[in-house]
Amino acid sequence: MKFVALFSSYLLLLCSVFTLAAPTNFDQAKRLAQRIHAPEATSFYCDCAIRWQGKKGIPDLAGCGYQVRKNGPRANRIEWEHVMPAHHFGHQRQCWQNGGRKNCVKTDSTFRAMEADLYNLVPAIGEVNGDRSNYRFGVLPSASAQHGACPVKVDFKQQVFEPAAAVRGDIARIYFYMADKYNLNLSRAQQQLFIAWHKQDPVTAQERDLNTRISQHMGHDNPFVSGKREWQLGYKTTGYGLVVSQ
Repeated sequence: MKFVALFSSYLLLLCSVFTLAAPTNFDQAKRLAQRIHAPEATSFYCDCAIRWQGKKGIPDLAGCGYQVRKNGPRANRIEWEHVMPAHHFGHQRQCWQNGGRKNCVKTDSTFRAMEADLYNLVPAIGEVNGDRSNYRFGVLPSASAQHGACPVKVDFKQQVFEPAAAVRGDIARIYFYMADKYNLNLSRAQQQLFIAWHKQDPVTAQERDLNTRISQHMGHDNPFVSGKREWQLGYKTTGYGLVVSQ
């Protein structure tokens, strides 16, 4: 009987590990993302250490040489950034044309799934998240850094954001994943840029580990991190994550 009880407990433990539920909305996703990233999290774009106080993340700005550009309150907090902005995946939905993000959250279950997708969420310094806005990623060789030692650049007129070289491959693989799963359009120029970044900044052990932790909640991995899929120019997206709108 003792063996049976122990075996039953083991089965329950396995079930609890492998049946973690995917988030159904952005608020749930943010709570889960903190648990997934918190063990060794640093801010995504600036690599600043994060101290957690409950749900609140506080970046160590002095420790990473960050300088506030304009917005001190947002610079001193961590926000959950959509690497592929909600505007990018939202404006391709009819719900966005009929009322923007609020309408999509209210009426479109596919949008809610995209907004809550844990692979597309990273902890970012709030000011950088705000400065990035929904700008496209690119390279700004003639621009200067505006946030101290944080290696990002922003061209507000052209609406272009240059991320640190250390996360460019991560960004590319997130974009590939989102486009493939939700059948989203990437321009030829975007594809060329991200293919180059994917090659220049290959998958790291840390990225693979994060991929594994997220997959326990999402029920699948990012195949562009695990190597199951490879993006090529003109890649035909599968749309395997599309759901019927409700």
